[in-house]
Amino acid sequence: MTRYIIRPFFGSLLILLFSLPALTQEKYFSVSGFVTDAKTGQALAGASVFCQNTTTGTISKSDGSFSLRLPNGGYDMVVSYTGYETQMIRIGKGNKDNDSLHIIMKEEDKSMSEVVVAGSAEVADGWDKYGKFFLDNFIGTTPNAAECTLENKDAVKFYFYKKRNKLRVKATDALVITNNALGYKIKYQLDSFVYDYNTNISSYTGYPLFEALQGNAEQQAKWKENRLDSYTGSRLHFVRSWYDSTLKEEGFVLEWADSNNKNKFTTLKDPYDGKFYGVNSGDVEISLSGRLRISYTNQVPDPQYLTEHHFPLNTAVEISAIDMSDGITIEENGYFYDQADVTNLGYWAWKKLAELLPYDYLPD
Repeated sequence: MTRYIIRPFFGSLLILLFSLPALTQEKYFSVSGFVTDAKTGQALAGASVFCQNTTTGTISKSDGSFSLRLPNGGYDMVVSYTGYETQMIRIGKGNKDNDSLHIIMKEEDKSMSEVVVAGSAEVADGWDKYGKFFLDNFIGTTPNAAECTLENKDAVKFYFYKKRNKLRVKATDALVITNNALGYKIKYQLDSFVYDYNTNISSYTGYPLFEALQGNAEQQAKWKENRLDSYTGSRLHFVRSWYDSTLKEEGFVLEWADSNNKNKFTTLKDPYDGKFYGVNSGDVEISLSGRLRISYTNQVPDPQYLTEHHFPLNTAVEISAIDMSDGITIEENGYFYDQADVTNLGYWAWKKLAELLPYDYLPD
């Protein structure tokens, strides 16, 4: 006969309940500070403070103060104010001065920007001539891109440099893109977009802030499905998997290019080899440089990508590559630095702004 012993558990339940808030708080950290003018030292009220590529942002108060609460990980915090140079500060849970940031804003040197504009011929009919080309190389040509709308086209200015055979695109205001496929409105402070016709390579830098759209139950279900589809096999998915040491389980296969021949690859049998993979204060440090090819085996490429690039329609895996001029440091939300030293190639290069997800996106 089995005997059951029943013990009081009320005290244990209380301990558990009181512990839950602490556990929740450990998943987030706070950042606070104030914004001032470099010349006068006066507080700047109304400065935009946000973490780029997230849904988290705020406006500085009348005394210049601001505060943000973020999921653990790393971020580039952007501070902007009309007529002032934009500031970017790297922040993370491990930073000791998260609660005492002092952002000093310098006025823009308008004389230099006027010289640049005057010395570069602006294309009068730029939108008619380069508008679609710009959208294809900035927002993308994926099926999701067809559901994206640039709300303020008049903010876009086009400049063409004949001697260099380059197209440069600037924006007089933050670009507002509504992504009806993923359910986001993106405010993108475009720093610069450049297309080099000699190499057929486009590059752009800027600071996106996401805002989730409000929709009915049917729309929310669609966005949830599309977000997961965009995330699956993406660079964000890959970087998080490397951080979590789950590359194989998630379907990623890594190959490293020969230093003398970038088209000759060798399988990276142990992506967690201590020679180049190390953990330091919760961050993962990857000390590799060169070209890394990444195959994602759990999903077939989009037929539109295969058609555009003249690949066989029966291609079974998504193949991307990244060029790293130096190693990277990955934080737990998938943020890594320095991102400027990493170039996307292959499938990831095709998936542009229309497929971008914020760092605070988490799949169910």
